[in-house]
Amino acid sequence: MKFPREGQELDRMTLPAYPAADVIVAGHICLDVIPDMGTASLAALGVPGALVNVGGALLSTGGTVANSGLALHRLGANVRLMGKIGDDPFGRLIAEHLERQGDGLSSGLIVGSGESERSSYSIVISPRGSDRIFLHCPGTNDTFAADDVTEQSLAGAKLFHFGYPPLMKAMYEDGGRELEKLLAKVKAQGLTVSLDMSRPDPDSPAGRVDWRSVLKRVLPYVDLYLPSWEETHYMLGGREGFDPEKAPEGKLLADYSAELLDMGAALVGLKLGEEGLYIRTTASRDRLEAMGACAPRAGAWLHRELLAPCFETEVVGTTGAGDCTIAGFLCGLLHGLTIEQTLTAAVGVGACSVESLDATGGIVPWPDTLRRIEAGWSRRTLTLRLNGWSRLDGGDGTWMGPYDKPESVSL
Repeated sequence: MKFPREGQELDRMTLPAYPAADVIVAGHICLDVIPDMGTASLAALGVPGALVNVGGALLSTGGTVANSGLALHRLGANVRLMGKIGDDPFGRLIAEHLERQGDGLSSGLIVGSGESERSSYSIVISPRGSDRIFLHCPGTNDTFAADDVTEQSLAGAKLFHFGYPPLMKAMYEDGGRELEKLLAKVKAQGLTVSLDMSRPDPDSPAGRVDWRSVLKRVLPYVDLYLPSWEETHYMLGGREGFDPEKAPEGKLLADYSAELLDMGAALVGLKLGEEGLYIRTTASRDRLEAMGACAPRAGAWLHRELLAPCFETEVVGTTGAGDCTIAGFLCGLLHGLTIEQTLTAAVGVGACSVESLDATGGIVPWPDTLRRIEAGWSRRTLTLRLNGWSRLDGGDGTWMGPYDKPESVSL
């Protein structure tokens, strides 16, 4: 697949210069402590009284704000980071880390006051070749509220991405009314709204929330809904008897995405881990055109169902891979790429992410990511059951679902 660069045309579409307006990434942020697990396995950690030798620990920032936000920054976006921290040592470490990534990146942080508002932290257990486990303290994420995001802080932005409400108490209490208030405020300013999720502990207060009802409340204000398969299966498939190992397959992807689109989203993207990224878009032209400042040209994005497999890479750590995949998707949208190109770029950024122990250390500038893809980067072989799907022409590895009905329009 060839990607357009500035001043170059592809499919009769010219890539504009990167927009000067900010992308705002808001929501969950924490300090991550990531020990190098070396050859230690998950099984070894479950032995009572065991002493497991590990390497040095990496101190980094985690959560949507740090992962998706810093990935966008490393890709070249002009981004504002809006997470909430405490006035404490962990909060200062978070701010200092963001500043080391770029001058002014900590300026959008919200600082809580009072002894009870302590910064959030996570201990990330990420063995090589396995998915990660988090030991997490929510801290000030629990007090993040709609009033923390002012109209002045939204000025000049085109896109607002919010993440991890299941890890933010004020966002999921009372049926998600605070989350609805926040997203409605942002949408009223004309921004394109993007939302990511996290899967709560089933035994926690967030795990007992009726998430289907919350989604019905908030998705009318969400243009891009970008959770993972596991989160979606938990929230829509029912937590009773929930199996986190259940693999996605074509019919369930179609059923869940159709329900989420009916709730009001314009585009549903489900992150499928090592299988890639699935996207389904609305069949309503009016809904697509109401996406706000980053609305794509309707024809090429209307009534689409696509799956982009992951790229082959050596996995060093999976922390933040989904967040970085989202960053790649948002960057493609901002650059005006086609939906197929945007999906391909998204999984490319996600693949770069897993080549580093931390979330964003492997992310390279946007042009370098596209060059790596254009050079013939190999795709992983899909193991999903995709009855009725077909591979798109062009040899880029993307698959088209049976519900895909793109309009034929002149670009």
